[in-house]
Amino acid sequence: MTTLHRRAVLRGAAATVLGAVVAQAGIETAAATTPRRLGPAKPLDGRPAPSFDYSRANKLPREMTGYWQKTFDVGGWPRTAKVYISPETPIRSYYTVLAVPDGVETGEFLRRTGWCDIADERGEGLFVLEPGEAGWGAASAERAYVDAAMAFFQANVHFSIFGLHYLVGYGAGAPPLEAWAAAFPLRVISQVYLDSDGLPADYLGAIGPREFDGTTEGTYIDVVFPEGFDLIRHSEVVLPTWYINPGRSAHASLAYWRRANDTGDRGIHNRTLGTVFQQRHGSRRWMTSFSGSISQVAVQERPVDATDRRTTRQAMAFLTYYSRYENSFAYGNQLVQRADYDRLGVEVRTMTVEGRLREHLVHVPESARRLWGRNAPVVFVWPGNTQTDKVFFDSAQWWQVARTEGCVLVVICEQYSASAISVSHSDSDAFFRQLRTLVTKEYDVDPTRFYSTGQSAGSRVSQFFAAAKPEYFAAVASTSFAPAPDSSGNIDLEGTPYAAARRPIPNYLIYGYGDLAFLEGDLWDGIHNDVDSWAAYHLGAHNLTLAQVDRGRRSGWHDRFQTWTWRDPASSVPMVKVTRNLYRSHNNIPEETPMLWEFLRHYRHEVNASGQITRYYSPSGFRRRHDEIVIPS
Repeated sequence: MTTLHRRAVLRGAAATVLGAVVAQAGIETAAATTPRRLGPAKPLDGRPAPSFDYSRANKLPREMTGYWQKTFDVGGWPRTAKVYISPETPIRSYYTVLAVPDGVETGEFLRRTGWCDIADERGEGLFVLEPGEAGWGAASAERAYVDAAMAFFQANVHFSIFGLHYLVGYGAGAPPLEAWAAAFPLRVISQVYLDSDGLPADYLGAIGPREFDGTTEGTYIDVVFPEGFDLIRHSEVVLPTWYINPGRSAHASLAYWRRANDTGDRGIHNRTLGTVFQQRHGSRRWMTSFSGSISQVAVQERPVDATDRRTTRQAMAFLTYYSRYENSFAYGNQLVQRADYDRLGVEVRTMTVEGRLREHLVHVPESARRLWGRNAPVVFVWPGNTQTDKVFFDSAQWWQVARTEGCVLVVICEQYSASAISVSHSDSDAFFRQLRTLVTKEYDVDPTRFYSTGQSAGSRVSQFFAAAKPEYFAAVASTSFAPAPDSSGNIDLEGTPYAAARRPIPNYLIYGYGDLAFLEGDLWDGIHNDVDSWAAYHLGAHNLTLAQVDRGRRSGWHDRFQTWTWRDPASSVPMVKVTRNLYRSHNNIPEETPMLWEFLRHYRHEVNASGQITRYYSPSGFRRRHDEIVIPS
C-alpha cells in the first residue's frame, strides 16, 4: 500500500490535503479493478503443522499461504471461520479480524471489498468471523462462538500472529466482535464498525468497572502495587474507534469508547472520518504515556457503501496508523504510532548466515546526515524470543528515537526455531560480524560508535557480547535478561560456551518488577539470582563494588523507574547502571527506549591492532567538539 499520509486523515487536516488522500485511495482502488477469485477455502481441520521452509527468511511456509476454513463445535452446532494468509505474510504478522455481515458469501465479500488485495499488498493476514445458518445472533448469544474462534486464532500450529489485532465489524456481525474488544481491550490495536447498532448499555456497564490487577502470565512474577494505588479499569483502556453509519441504538457504545479514550466533549469535523473526538491534551491514560494523546473516536453519520473498496482502504488507513504491544499486563500496554516503512525508508534486507537465509531491517533516518554527516552512530537491535525484527520495530519504537537522534538502526531477525511459525536467535556472533561488515561498507557510519541493545533473549545476546566480546561495541544497554559467566568463567551463547573477557564495557540493564523469576527483586534484598551475578561480574570488571552506588531518584510515568548508577571514581563517568520498572511484567515498554539511548550515546571506543580498547565519554553525546574524555581503563 503506498503512503496515504495517514496523519492528514486522522488529524482533521485541510480540505485540500484530505482531497489528495481520498484521490490517492481512488487511484489505488482503480489499479486493482479485476481482483482474482479466491476459490473454495481449504480445510484446516485435522491439518498437521507445516514443515520448515528455510528458503524463506521470516515468512510463513508457502504451504500455509492461501484461503482456509476452520470449523468449531459451538453447543453442538458447527460454526466456521476463514483465514487468509498472503504469499508474503511474515511470522507473527499483523492480522485484521473481520466479522462479515449477514447474507454474504465470505470469499466473494473479501474479493468485492478488496480485503485480500490489501493483505497481499501489505504482506499481512485476515481472520474472518462468519454468521451461523440463521444469521448473526445478539452479541451475548454469539459469545461462545467468538471466544472459540478467537482462541484458535491467537494460538494454533498453522500460523502465528503479532499478538494484538485490528478489528472491523460489519452490520449484525459488528456487535459480537465489539463485545470481545470490550472484554479484551489489551489485545486490540484499533477498531472500525460499519452499519452497527452497537452494544447494550448494561453489557458495557458490567464490563467497564472491571479492574486490572498485578497478576502476570505464566512464570512471571506478580506485581505488588503500593497501598492506595489506583488500578486501571477496562473502561480506561484507550482504543481508537471509528463508527461508520451507526444505528440509532449505538449511543451506548459511542459514549463508552469516548470515555475510554478520554476524549473532549466537542468534536472536529473531518470530511472522511466525520466528527472526530480527540483524546484530551494532557490525558493521564496509562496506555498513551509514551506517545501522548494520539487516540480518538470518529463518528461518520452519513451512510457509505461498506463494500466499496475505497471504504476498505480508508478503514485500513485509520487502523494502521496505530500499533500496540503487551497484551496481558495493562500497566505495560502501550498504544503507539505504527512505523510506515515506505515513508521512513526502512530497508527489509536478507543475507545468508551459516548457510541459512536471514532477514534484517536497516533504517537510516533523515536526521542522520544532518546531525552526523558521514559518521552516524549505529544501534544493533536484538528482539526477544519469537518477536522478529518487524514486531520489535513497532513495539520498542526505536525508530522514534532514531528520528530525533540520527542513529542508524540495524534490527536483527531470528531464525526458525521450535516450529516453522516461530523464531529464535541462532548464529548471532556470525550474523553480527557479517552485519558489521555490511553496515561499515554500505552506509555512512562511525564504527567507533556501534552499540548493542535487545529485549529478553535479545538482551541475552547483547549481554553475552558485553562479557565475551566487549571489543565489538562502545556500550551495551538492554532489557529483561542478565546472563553472567559461570563458576568456570565461561558464558553461553546458543549452546556454545565462550570465555568471559573480564574487560570493562559501559553497560545498562532495565528489568521489570513482574519479570522472569530469575530477575526477582533488587541487588540488596538477600535473594541471589541472575541480576546479582550480572552486577557482580560487570562491577568487578570495572573494579567497582556494590557499595559505590549512586541511588537516583524515582522517575518516569507514576515514578515507575528506580535507578542505580555506578561511576568510575576517577572521572565520574557512569559505567554500570540498573533500572527496575516497578509497573511492568517481562515485556519492555517504549518509554524505556529513550532511556537506553540516553545511556549509549555518550560512549565511543577504538580497538588497535593488538586488541587494546580505548573508550571515550562525551557529556554532550558527541554533539560538541572536543568535549570527550578518555575513560581510565
